Amino acid sequence: MDALVRYFKISERGSDIGTEIRAGLTTFLTISYILFVNPQLLSISGMPANDVAIATALAAAIATLIMGLYANFPFALAPGMGLNAYFTFGVVQGMGVHWSVALTAVFIEGLIFMALAMTGFRTKLINAIPKAIKIATMTGIGLFLAIIGFQNAKLTVDHPATLVTLGDLHDPAVLLSLLGIILTSALIVRQVKGAILIGIVVLTAIAWGFGLAPAPEQFMAWPSLPTETLAALDFSQIFTGALVTVVIAFLFVDIFDTAGTLLGVGRLGGFLNDKGELPGSDRAFMADATGTTAGSLLGTSTVTTYIESATGIEEGGRTGLTAVVVAIMFLLAMFFTPLFTAVPALATAPALIVVGAMMMGAAKELDWSQMEDAVPAFLTVIAMPFTYSIAHGITLGVISWVAIHLITGKARDIHPLMWILAVALVAFHAFL
Repeated sequence: MDALVRYFKISERGSDIGTEIRAGLTTFLTISYILFVNPQLLSISGMPANDVAIATALAAAIATLIMGLYANFPFALAPGMGLNAYFTFGVVQGMGVHWSVALTAVFIEGLIFMALAMTGFRTKLINAIPKAIKIATMTGIGLFLAIIGFQNAKLTVDHPATLVTLGDLHDPAVLLSLLGIILTSALIVRQVKGAILIGIVVLTAIAWGFGLAPAPEQFMAWPSLPTETLAALDFSQIFTGALVTVVIAFLFVDIFDTAGTLLGVGRLGGFLNDKGELPGSDRAFMADATGTTAGSLLGTSTVTTYIESATGIEEGGRTGLTAVVVAIMFLLAMFFTPLFTAVPALATAPALIVVGAMMMGAAKELDWSQMEDAVPAFLTVIAMPFTYSIAHGITLGVISWVAIHLITGKARDIHPLMWILAVALVAFHAFL
């Protein structure tokens, strides 16, 4: 135990082994939905769902283990939501390419990420982002978590006229989620350790007991390794103009999804320095890049850092041991998939909403009287939930921040990398 404390610097970061384990379990329970969502999405592209399920668990375990052991951050990684949808509907179905070619694009993207991480370019890019945008990123991620939670709890449903509206408050599942929000919040107020995890477990038990969600028919199933998707790369079309565009698209979206998540959850965990920089971010990016490369070889779309890591951080996780616990759970999930995937979305939704509320506290640190910072910050915050994308929020924030400073005669305040970034983002959305 002492060796673990020293290696992960647990005491230095004000934590203990029990807290780290509990935080890891909380993060895993919150993120475990990817184990059944990802196979469902990628199977639409023609990939065998069983192969994708195993690839999802293995890729997540590998990337998260590297994040824990190498970077010593309590961040979890898995195939990214949004990126898997783009893989299926944008690339395979939209462009008409085979899924093996799309996997090859993901593989190349991962290799490029590794090079960018080793040179430190990704870290320099993040450090060049203004403090206002960094603070807004955390706030926006809080709203993004909340809208995911509202959807999972069915508190928010689609509407043909207003896009969204209030869900059915007569639905027992919706009422149970509301109860979960109150229960989790009350436990946090009373400073009960494991409050978020307790909330998830209690709601899951109630949902199973009252038939609001199906309980697992079995608790264990022996997994089979990927067969069709293992190393199923096809380089025959990778140098065509269309596939180059796909690689660039994966790069841009993943850079800002990961960067935004690292800044947001890093700030929540107190990992950022006075300049709003994340020390050791190169190692975190390397975990992301390695996971993407390994995932493509196993048979899944781009791996990225998950904003749901915030649940474990709020539970007290402060070191890589939290991530190691998550990685172990992903490995075990290959054997206990029926149990873990039976945790209903209504049970994890309150955790996302409550953590979203906590992350909103960053908004008070913004100087709302300085409009050259306030407007870009607001666009960053509001675009994340409204466009359902962290990347789009940062994009609007960066471009508007540069444009406003340029027009108002404050060009000297713009970092050279911000100029390059703004132009690249405009070009990307204009032409790609």
